[in-house]
Amino acid sequence: MEYTVNKLAKLAGISTRTLRYYDEVGILKPARINSSGYRIYGREEVDQLQQILFFRALDVSIDRIKDMMTSPSYNRIETLKDHHNKLLIKRNHLDKLIENVEKTIESDERSMVMSDKEKFEGFKQKMIEDNEKKYGKEIREQYGEDALKASNKQFKNMSQEQYAEFEALGEKILIQLEKAFQEGDPTSELAREVADLHKQWLTFAWGSYSKEAHANIGRMYVEDERFTAFYDKKQPGLAAFLCDAISVYT
Repeated sequence: MEYTVNKLAKLAGISTRTLRYYDEVGILKPARINSSGYRIYGREEVDQLQQILFFRALDVSIDRIKDMMTSPSYNRIETLKDHHNKLLIKRNHLDKLIENVEKTIESDERSMVMSDKEKFEGFKQKMIEDNEKKYGKEIREQYGEDALKASNKQFKNMSQEQYAEFEALGEKILIQLEKAFQEGDPTSELAREVADLHKQWLTFAWGSYSKEAHANIGRMYVEDERFTAFYDKKQPGLAAFLCDAISVYT
C-alpha cells in the first residue's frame, strides 16, 4: 500500500511537517514523487518511519538516527531487538516511579511511614537506567558484566545521606575542576584535589577502587565524545584537563 504525506502522517500520529522535515534532513525520503508533485511512501518507507519513531521515543537525536540508519552495518532486526530491550528498561523505570508515587500518596493520606530508601528508590533506578542506555555497552567491554552489576547494587543500596553526598561530590568536582583548569597545571595541588574528589565519587558508585580503573575512566572522558561534551559544555578543554589530572594522580 502507498501513502501520501497526509495519509502517512495520520497513520503514524505525527504531523505532515515532521515528515517533510525527515525528507529534508535525509532520514526518510519518499519512494517517489507522483505526476502531481506529491510525495509517495511505500512499505519500505513505512518500516523506516517506524524505526525512526522508535529511536525518537528513546530520545535519540536526529543526527544520530541518520548516522545509524545510513551506516553500512545497520541491521534492522538487531536494532529492533535493542529497542525492545531498552523499552523494557524504560517500562521498568516507569513502573518503579508509579509505585514510588503511589507509596508516597498512601503515606501522606494514611500517615504511614515511608522509609528514606523507598523515597529515593525510583530516582536511583532512573540514574542506573540512564547510564545503562548511554554507557552500558562501553562499561561492559571495559570492566565486564559482574563489575557493572556490583556497581548498580552498590548504588541502589545507598542511604539518603550517601546519595546526597554523592550528588554534592559531583557538583564540587565540577566547581574545583574549573578553578584548577584556570591554573592550567594538571600537576598542581588543586588538580590533585579534583582527582581525589573524583576518586571518592567513583568509590561511592563502585564500592571499591583501583588506580587502573580510575585512569581508564579518565581516558574515556577524552575518547568518548559524550563524556567530553558533558565536561566541555561549560568550558572547552575541561575533559582533557580532568583526564590529565587523573593520570598524574594515579
